[in-house]
Amino acid sequence: MASLAPPRDLEGRVAIVTGASSGIGRAVAILLARRGAKVIATGRSRARLSQLTDWQAGIVPCVAELSDPTASDKVFAKAARHGAPTILICSAGIPGYIDKPIATQSFGAWRASMAVNLDSPFLMSKAIAPVIAAEKWGRIVYVSSTAGEAGAPSMSAYCASKHGLIGLMRSVACDIGAHNATANAVCPGWVRTEMANNDARQEAEARGMTVDEIWHEREQGYPGKRVLAPEEVAETISFLASNAASGINGEAITVALGGRW
Repeated sequence: MASLAPPRDLEGRVAIVTGASSGIGRAVAILLARRGAKVIATGRSRARLSQLTDWQAGIVPCVAELSDPTASDKVFAKAARHGAPTILICSAGIPGYIDKPIATQSFGAWRASMAVNLDSPFLMSKAIAPVIAAEKWGRIVYVSSTAGEAGAPSMSAYCASKHGLIGLMRSVACDIGAHNATANAVCPGWVRTEMANNDARQEAEARGMTVDEIWHEREQGYPGKRVLAPEEVAETISFLASNAASGINGEAITVALGGRW
């Protein structure tokens, strides 16, 4: 049975998606474009963004290093050529596998996580807020993590940044709520992305296991005995970016197949 095409309910909207060259960000960029939005897709790899835009109409590549505090100015300047950006999806992130136990965690690794996982969403939110106020409509979705809802060993920077992202979201939700706008977060569990697979390789080497064994172990933590695909998380994000989610504001939504419980 053929899958149904997504509704074209974002026609005329301009969306910015960070971290769009791979994983969840890539899946979100594709889905928002299929729903009719003009998508400004940011990432560090020009080649990967080109692969994305070669076959997917409605996506405009924008190479940006989000650890640079001036990156938001570049992204919004490019987006403004296509209209007023009123949708922001903050998906770019530094992985948790660069972390170490707190006694040996470096300040450099801590700052690297904060720069991309928290500083960049702050700056992007600051830039889009006046546009949302002027347009009297907006949607912001932050990609946090189940690590943003609970602690984990040897993940101080990652957990702190993802917890902070939820706090940022809840404050932004209050700030933009009067403008027919919402801010929410999704908190995925394990997702089959390149970043998560790199983490699996690191863990496999440390524990003397294979990467497949690590993924199998992860799958056993969920009632369905599987992990998510990026497209499954993208579906929740695209819903939150639509008019249909107008009543949801300030929420951190766990997308993890019940693995937390």
